[in-house]
Amino acid sequence: MRVYYEDTDAGGIVYYANWLRYFERARTDWLRALGAVHTRLADEAGLAFVVREITVDYRRPARLDDLLRVEVRVLEARRASWTLRQCARLDGHPEPLVTATVRIAAIRRDDGRPTGFPRWLSERIAAAPPRTSASG
Repeated sequence: MRVYYEDTDAGGIVYYANWLRYFERARTDWLRALGAVHTRLADEAGLAFVVREITVDYRRPARLDDLLRVEVRVLEARRASWTLRQCARLDGHPEPLVTATVRIAAIRRDDGRPTGFPRWLSERIAAAPPRTSASG
């Protein structure tokens, strides 16, 4: 993901809340690559994914025009919730800038109650390698 002017604060670094957007976009792209398109799951299965809990560790700043790579890795997969590890780095650099531990849950759209992830999706994430997303 490219850092744009609108992503930065008065000091020219990524505003802390925008990291949540970057992580959300990477998770969405990761799920899409696994065949889980949010709108299709909502329409066909009546379910949605929600963030239940997130912990963010801000280690180093990113700045205007930086190109970021965001990794998504599954730490734990339960029937109705997954714990993911996300790590953002400057493209081509090994040191993490920001990391997050995210717990997402599946809910029914009609009443907001917890439900299980589709079996086919759980099987795919069990077999999937870590996913890195970048755009520029």
